Amino acid sequence: MDKFKEYVIPFVGLKEGKHQFRYSIDNKFFELFDFTEFNEARIEVSVVLDKKNSMLELHFKSKGTVNVNCDVSSEPFDLPIKGNLLLVVKFGEEYNDDNEEMLIIPHGEYQVNIAQYLYEMIVLSVPVKRVHPGVENGTLSSEILEKLEELQPKEQNETNEEDDIDPRWNTLKKLLTDK
Repeated sequence: MDKFKEYVIPFVGLKEGKHQFRYSIDNKFFELFDFTEFNEARIEVSVVLDKKNSMLELHFKSKGTVNVNCDVSSEPFDLPIKGNLLLVVKFGEEYNDDNEEMLIIPHGEYQVNIAQYLYEMIVLSVPVKRVHPGVENGTLSSEILEKLEELQPKEQNETNEEDDIDPRWNTLKKLLTDK
């Protein structure tokens, strides 16, 4: 846990009320988790700790960009992301993090480690399918896209479809128009 000491919030000396913490997240943070899907990350995270008499509320907000490879063209691009998370920290007999929105820590604890929650919020804010904006609007040109377009199935003309229709259906179609 020593590698996460930067992401530990000591709350025991804080007065009741709101306290703000800011973090700049980059690739070094994700290396702590052995996560290598991002080519580069630049994310600003704001954490508001609302200390109350019997519990803590942590409001996480993140905004930034991650450089990822496109799932269609394999071209790297900057993907803007943002995320929100609310975490309630309560005090109990033993540590329990089974619920993703509530953390229970022992009564004698004086600090909370938020690294795992930062990691999950950021990773889950990235869409499952990552598509380069140039692929969506047609401005990106790459060998992979040209090959995909070449191998795409050809559309049939409407005239060919009429030739393939059994001529007996044409007589039935006349019944619909002869009202």
